Amino acid sequence: MTQFDFKSLSDLAGQRLMFGFEGQSLNAELKYLIKEYRVGGIILFRSNIESADQLRRLCMNARKYALDQGLPDLFVAVDQEGGQVARLRKPFTEFPGNPHMKTIDDAREFARITASELSDMGINMNMAPVMDVAPPDVDSIMKDRVFSGGANRVSQLGTAVIQGLQKGGVMAVAKHFPGIGRTLKDSHFFLPELNAELSDLKQTDLVPFEAAKKAQVSGIMLSHILYPKLDPDWQASLSKTIAYDLLRQDMEYQGLVMTDDLDMKAISHDMDTCIHRIMIAQIDMALVCHAGPNITEAREAMMRYLEKDGELFESGCACVKRILAVKERFLV
Repeated sequence: MTQFDFKSLSDLAGQRLMFGFEGQSLNAELKYLIKEYRVGGIILFRSNIESADQLRRLCMNARKYALDQGLPDLFVAVDQEGGQVARLRKPFTEFPGNPHMKTIDDAREFARITASELSDMGINMNMAPVMDVAPPDVDSIMKDRVFSGGANRVSQLGTAVIQGLQKGGVMAVAKHFPGIGRTLKDSHFFLPELNAELSDLKQTDLVPFEAAKKAQVSGIMLSHILYPKLDPDWQASLSKTIAYDLLRQDMEYQGLVMTDDLDMKAISHDMDTCIHRIMIAQIDMALVCHAGPNITEAREAMMRYLEKDGELFESGCACVKRILAVKERFLV
């Protein structure tokens, strides 16, 4: 991995992209994403999974194919929170979800078993845990996915999951920064707003993410929520104020920063605008989770801005260095 020439434009762009795909094997589409687009990672959904044996072959073959193309090992990610959001079902262990985790031991058991099962399949990144705080008096869109309790309790249970996953060799990704527990609309379909002051966020929503940082969480995922008091123009996943100024500078987080799925309805901007904003904000990885033209448009936009803007090229090198550092920590 240390021999990877990350200064070529194609590789610089590709390593910052994580894509979804159709199929249940190392098919022509997936080979193309890896060989031609030089992707840094792929993300799996239920449609990609038929059985344990099939899933293991898919993951192992994809990772080997990336290495055969002279690339670093792939991030192979999945959303395996338990409960409502769990891509792997039986014969894998099915947990009731974060609201049902009552003790630190519950969180540790979930993380230990989940890490073992994921790593056995060749999956090395879990888009979990959810670190959002949902007040009991709010009909939160996240009420069925969050840990019960206030910010400190979410921090305790969440960091137990982070530590357990990563001890088991699976990178954890805390989400959805800077916190969506008080939102009522689903960003899969709408652009929710949270009109909270930064001082308010620091007292509640940001507390678990600070704990995740201290637990050396591998990645933090940005929400698609608009926080007008922080940035009136751009949702978190496209906001330099939130992704760079707040998370990277003020909170001094040095791990991976990634977007939520750019195919969600909360994103109304064209892909060129999204990628430009992501690069300005120095967000490490952009997620496009569904096959379609957005994948090609994201890659072409990334290539174009790297080529024509020296400042974005330099910051892009820094992003890829972070990506490679995380890959070396977990995948070498």
